[in-house]
Amino acid sequence: MKKEIILFINKIEEGVVKSIKEYAVDQGKEYDTALLLNTRTQKIPKDSPADIILSCDFTKLTKIYETLKVIKNQIIGVTCLGERNIGEFEKVIPHLPYIRTPNAASLQWATNKIIMRELFQAYNKKISPKFCVIKNGSENSLALIKKKVGFPLVLKPAGLASSLLVTICFHEEDVSAALKKMFNRIQFFYKQAKVTKDPVVLVEQFMEGEMYSIDAYINHVGNILFCPFVHIKTGRTIGFDDFFGYKQMTPTTLTKEEREKGKNVAMQGVYALGLRNTTAHVELMKTDLGWKIIEIGSRIGGFRHLMYQLSYGINHRLNDVLVRIGKKPIISTRLKGYTILLKMFSSKEGKLEKINGLRKIRGISSLHRMEVNLKREEQCKFAKNGGKSVVDIMLCNKNKSDLLADVRRVETSIEIIVS
Repeated sequence: MKKEIILFINKIEEGVVKSIKEYAVDQGKEYDTALLLNTRTQKIPKDSPADIILSCDFTKLTKIYETLKVIKNQIIGVTCLGERNIGEFEKVIPHLPYIRTPNAASLQWATNKIIMRELFQAYNKKISPKFCVIKNGSENSLALIKKKVGFPLVLKPAGLASSLLVTICFHEEDVSAALKKMFNRIQFFYKQAKVTKDPVVLVEQFMEGEMYSIDAYINHVGNILFCPFVHIKTGRTIGFDDFFGYKQMTPTTLTKEEREKGKNVAMQGVYALGLRNTTAHVELMKTDLGWKIIEIGSRIGGFRHLMYQLSYGINHRLNDVLVRIGKKPIISTRLKGYTILLKMFSSKEGKLEKINGLRKIRGISSLHRMEVNLKREEQCKFAKNGGKSVVDIMLCNKNKSDLLADVRRVETSIEIIVS
């Protein structure tokens, strides 16, 4: 008898394959993993943890069908890792057998900032901030912004990554210059992201409050299982004019009542987008007026598989597969330790010369993982200008005080030098 297959789109990781194999043994089953690659955007890897590797041109519908035909009757679930692969996932869904998949339209709604907010507003106006959409920096656009949104506000280009070109404006006179600059630069980033539509900017009410995220598993009938909350401090809290998630921490200090209210708002956002048979990453702001949704992605949150594993023993990658094959995700709320992720950017843009302090922090007891993302002489940019963090550092400790002391050691030791 042929093995049942779990299909991955464009990306697969050794850790999740190992978890699937271990789960299969525990359940008395045998699963194979398959990786389907779009030859337009992906290279076939020389070595891959997948049992089966398939590839085709995703722009040709018949090619997807023909490629999947050899394993179609064995596929029991499909997933994709990372936001950039969701568009490819949408293209594959119609060619899959009758299994539990997300609705292709809901995946599109969860990647389009404007449609997402329109659906939030239609479902419940209270769960998201006021917004409007503009296509230029004309006087009419400025008048619409003033009428619909007010100040302070945030400008977000539609169709780009979450922090890219995001700009905050506190006063009316700031908006005109910011829009002019944004529309001048947006075409370049649209080309990079392969966005073919005309430039559009989402103008949104700026929310004061504390930022959190929560990941959730949604099954085929809309039942939702939530993971623990993560508290996020953005670059703005340490003096950057930028919105990247600088410090991400779990567990949080939220009360049970506060957590339940946050989950209720997250649930409404999930239902507004019609998400099912998927994992969702929900970003929220806890304001004086209650919880508000920043955005929702139909995917695992960045680094959440590590954070949940370290703090709670939750196998987030495996759970993402389980919810897609009709099995109940395994969630523990028993605390194993306190976890903090630091995403460190340079305080100014320029060519990376060196990073001081890396050797010094290797001996820190809380250090779990350190990843340097840029090489010497590569360009350091702010997140809003398309840059990525220079260093990502994950720390975990059973003792919260020891962890916070080690975080301070890292912050005072690491120095990013640019020219």
